[in-house]
Amino acid sequence: MTLTPLTLFSLSPWMIVMIVILVVLIGAIIFLTIWGKKQQKKMDDAQEQIAANSQNMTMLVIDKKRMKLNQAGLPKMVVDSTPKLLRRSKVPIVKAKVGPKIMVLISDEKIYDMIPIKQEIKATVSGIYITKVRSLRGPALVAPPKVGFFKRMKNKVTGK
Repeated sequence: MTLTPLTLFSLSPWMIVMIVILVVLIGAIIFLTIWGKKQQKKMDDAQEQIAANSQNMTMLVIDKKRMKLNQAGLPKMVVDSTPKLLRRSKVPIVKAKVGPKIMVLISDEKIYDMIPIKQEIKATVSGIYITKVRSLRGPALVAPPKVGFFKRMKNKVTGK
């Protein structure tokens, strides 16, 4: 049996399919890596801008809810500047009295659970975005522990 160039490179159809899939997967991984780095850079720039524009405020939290941007009572300019898909998603909204004005603010998702209702807090605010909270009076603010699905169901059944 003699080896010719055609016999060396003759592959079965399933091998060709596997090679094509492998090439597509490697291309997708390279694309996602480059795109992820660009998105990370954008997020870092946005965080720097938020930190540069932040200021400390003392506020009395009146109410907090997760609601859609359209129903939150935010200024029309804010609603118009958000992408249409995000307008329907629920965001953490905090209604607070800052000085003599009642303001509607958007909270960071990480600190939303730490914000106490009907208490005075000292918050770091950038525009209408709350980035940090500290207790003004009383104990330090701590996020309540997450309650798992089965624990919630057990509490519901037992009536706690």
